[in-house]
Amino acid sequence: MALTSSMEDYLEAVFMLQKRNGYARCTDVAEHLGVKKPSVSRAVKELSKMGYLLKEADGTLSLTEQGRRIAERVYERHQFFTQQLIEASVPPNIAARDACKLEHVISEASFKKLKEAISDNK
Repeated sequence: MALTSSMEDYLEAVFMLQKRNGYARCTDVAEHLGVKKPSVSRAVKELSKMGYLLKEADGTLSLTEQGRRIAERVYERHQFFTQQLIEASVPPNIAARDACKLEHVISEASFKKLKEAISDNK
């Protein structure tokens, strides 16, 4: 089963929360994504079955190696698109929202070329 954009967002949220707090819990993910806890529980169960996420005995969430790779890729794209849109004078809140959409739809090849083109022009 392929990951949906929503599933990628859950992995990215766990990654970001771990970076910021040193840990991630379902309640933190729900708050971060603006969703209800049962939605997080369903996603965690599915992502765990798929081998991307682990729920520890203490309730904290951790990414598997495979989950971390995906989360880092999504996070990198999110940061890149947010920054580019802000530099193009898009308000930060809109830039972050639009970046969240762009990060899921662009191919790896196009993203790589776009990054190269922008870094070559700086």
